[in-house]
Amino acid sequence: MRLALLTLSIFLRAAAADFHLQLAPESTKISWTLGDVLHMVHGTFQLKCGDVRFDTDSGRASGAVVVDAASGESGNGSRDSRMHKNVLESAKYSEILFAPERVEGNVNLSGKSSVKLHGTMKIHGAAHEITAPAEVTIQDGQLTADIKFDVPYVAWGMKDPSTFLLKVSKSVVVEMQATGRIAQDGASGNGR
Repeated sequence: MRLALLTLSIFLRAAAADFHLQLAPESTKISWTLGDVLHMVHGTFQLKCGDVRFDTDSGRASGAVVVDAASGESGNGSRDSRMHKNVLESAKYSEILFAPERVEGNVNLSGKSSVKLHGTMKIHGAAHEITAPAEVTIQDGQLTADIKFDVPYVAWGMKDPSTFLLKVSKSVVVEMQATGRIAQDGASGNGR
């Protein structure tokens, strides 16, 4: 009986535990899409760093995912210059930060999960609550996540780049394919 209770106790501690996720900037892709009346504009941003902790039992999360605002590009130099100077003001606001607060849904520690990430995005000097759906896969201590959400940049106080002849959407669709190493806090670093 004691052995069964001890085994159950160890299992419950392993199943409901704090985990640490460190994102890999070199293999994380962040893309964005902005529609206008004629076509869609596609671009990218670069991840600076990402360090997240979450508790599988309570759903609590903390840490930060930091994007280099000045890395935003669409392949058109003059358009990118206007984006950085007039919309993002990336010389003044050099980082876009997401601070996770809660994971909604169960994170399977092996295999696939569908969850929602709740937190605060700080962009252009202001903080905004955001919820982003994420498809997460964990295998052998590696995590991959596909995250997609809208950024209503005009409603969030950034300048609308529309002109008399060119009308663009007031919201940008952001997609992030994140990869990183996940480990249980206090574990020996083997991800289990």
